[in-house]
Amino acid sequence: MSYKIIFAEDTEIAEYEAVNKGYRKDVTVIIDGRMYNLYVTDIIRLHQDFNSEIEDNGVYQNEPNIIIVKEVSKEEIEKAIEVHIKGGFFDKLGYKKG
Repeated sequence: MSYKIIFAEDTEIAEYEAVNKGYRKDVTVIIDGRMYNLYVTDIIRLHQDFNSEIEDNGVYQNEPNIIIVKEVSKEEIEKAIEVHIKGGFFDKLGYKKG
């Protein structure tokens, strides 16, 4: 199985901002021609978003294709994607033809 990870904003500044904000929306994985757009977050940001949504709306609606990492760095994202590929995570998601 071949795959490619694409960071739309692949700069040091973008990585610095992502680590500090706790999320990235610019990550795409292409696996055997299938394209998956991901939302990558850390647990702190997820907790903040959860609390905010519950307070504002009474319910939390998560982002599609969410992956939770300990830090939103390229290295941690790449490790998480590899684990998710091996675990069959992407087999359960909808995808776009790449």
